[in-house]
Amino acid sequence: MANSSYRWVIVAAGGLLGCIAIGSMFSLPVFLLPISRDTGWSVTGVSSAMTIGFVALALASLAWGSLSDRWGPRPVVLTGSVVLAAALALASRATSLIEFQLVFGLVVGGATAAIFAPMMACVTGWFDTHRSLAVSLVSAGMGMAPMTMAPFAAWLVSIYDWRTSLLIIAALVAIVMIPVALLVRRAPAMEVGNIVASPGEEPQSEMSLRQAVRSPQFITLLLTNFFCCATHSGPIFHTVSYAVSCGIPLIAAVSIYSVEGLAGMGGRIVFGFLGDWFGAKRVLVCGLLAQAFGALGYFFARDLSAFYAAAVLFGFIYAGVMPLYAVLARENFPLRMMGTIIGGTAMAGSLGMATGPLAGGLIRDASGGYGWLYIGAWGIGIGAFLIALTFKPFPKALRADNAGGGPDRGLATPAAASR
Repeated sequence: MANSSYRWVIVAAGGLLGCIAIGSMFSLPVFLLPISRDTGWSVTGVSSAMTIGFVALALASLAWGSLSDRWGPRPVVLTGSVVLAAALALASRATSLIEFQLVFGLVVGGATAAIFAPMMACVTGWFDTHRSLAVSLVSAGMGMAPMTMAPFAAWLVSIYDWRTSLLIIAALVAIVMIPVALLVRRAPAMEVGNIVASPGEEPQSEMSLRQAVRSPQFITLLLTNFFCCATHSGPIFHTVSYAVSCGIPLIAAVSIYSVEGLAGMGGRIVFGFLGDWFGAKRVLVCGLLAQAFGALGYFFARDLSAFYAAAVLFGFIYAGVMPLYAVLARENFPLRMMGTIIGGTAMAGSLGMATGPLAGGLIRDASGGYGWLYIGAWGIGIGAFLIALTFKPFPKALRADNAGGGPDRGLATPAAASR
């Protein structure tokens, strides 16, 4: 497995699928004001579709992750791709706010969940060396959504109405994601013969799924991810609208989103290497503290240059910490339940993400501005930092490397294998 070149095909497929799926869901911030102006629906109402989407993504993540453990990632990812394309097309035809909220929220959010946890679990299974690098690259691919899908959506809505634009995105999903999903394969280590042959080589190999989900390690990961995502949810979703309210044109405001995404790509890779050298938990804790102050930076932004500066800092940090959750999960739990474990952490993170769109919409409608959104994000970020401090990995003696105690023992991160 370690020498299989196909594992890099899995990485590329995961990055591309995640980029388009997440980018399609996150096209809503670009369409937020055009939808509100065209339909008369309130900003809070349209934003609530994203909140519902994150709740659906949360609940579906655990289910899709468990199904990928049982059936393998390909049928799950393929189903999600088909449903996502259909849901985006239906959302473009919505004639009422409640219809839009249910279709875009429940169905798009649920379909997007079929990509993230199964692909992250799949990638961790394909790699016994360079694992953190692989996870970071997939995450970086997903992080390209603000630099690709968001500008694409903004370009579309500058030419067409939002309905036509969303329909075009649905077609793109179908044309690209469905064929790419067919490239996904179950990791060789997940074949029944391999799992049965070497159970002792797995971290916590004797642990049952019931024990895993009740462990303090799993619960702490859930809580940390929830508060982490609640910190950056509002700033991610509402910064385009906030910039427009400061007098910045829409296309320029969307470029802030793209700058944030570009910085995030670098952050994912850099934080992955830092995790190798200093430990995943230590880097996560420091990153969460920095993220809190990065979110607060938007509070002081008024012109485009200030928004760019805040976007570089915030994007680099919040995106950088995200791959570390999968690394910590893989270090502490068996591969056979990785879809469920990563799905569970994704569920918690998605619930955290669900808070931002609604909270920001309520703050904007009530106060006419977004200042308190960024102050609140700072406070929540401090909470995430404090919770992460309490995470205690399983004792090293109980966490043998899944490759049989090779050079990647411990953090099983990318640079650890290469240095």
